[in-house]
Amino acid sequence: MSKREQGFTLIELMIVVAIIAIIASIAIPNLLSARLNANESAAIATLKNISSGQSQCQASGVIDVNSNGSGEYGFFGELSGKVTVRGSTQRISPPVLSTAFGNVNAQSNVSRSGYLFRMFLPTSAAAGVTEDATTGGDTADDNGVDAGQAETLWCCYAWPQVQGNSGKRTFFINQSGDVLATNGALVAYSGTTTVPVFNAAMSAAASAVMSAAVAANTVAQDTNTWVVVQ
Repeated sequence: MSKREQGFTLIELMIVVAIIAIIASIAIPNLLSARLNANESAAIATLKNISSGQSQCQASGVIDVNSNGSGEYGFFGELSGKVTVRGSTQRISPPVLSTAFGNVNAQSNVSRSGYLFRMFLPTSAAAGVTEDATTGGDTADDNGVDAGQAETLWCCYAWPQVQGNSGKRTFFINQSGDVLATNGALVAYSGTTTVPVFNAAMSAAASAVMSAAVAANTVAQDTNTWVVVQ
């Protein structure tokens, strides 16, 4: 008596493949959406940590270039303890931010969870300047940071490394401690292609300086609408 061969028919295999394709078409977009949401949530949390670190740095007076007893805000390289602080040969110890923030790239950005972060400190005219590329901080004290203005002003942006892939929204925070976000309806920030300038989130009706009011729930200098993150 011959043994009957067992196996799947072509139709059965096609049905299985079709079912897998349907499941994948549903699951993959959900997974991508979940990753975007996770990256955006991480960016918001990171900005809040940066705000806390800046407050600690300023309150401690560890950076006091003009020696007037009022502390100043710092760059990532300084806050992470990677480089000496402005006007001193000392480093912040212990650092107020993770040492990972000392990894400043050639564009003066720090990369974290699909987002790029850039810190701005003010000049005497309250324009924003970035820190030293690669090393971080302002080791030669030649970036134009004004000691008096840096006692009260700083701001930081976080935007997707790849727009629509690692994140959609761009975020902003400054000395007020409020996180703002824009969906980039008119100007979408992405990687090193489209980068926010220091006053991008400042009110369109105000002067283009760091001391201007932020565009909370209004149109900003970059023509986007920025809303307060709850």
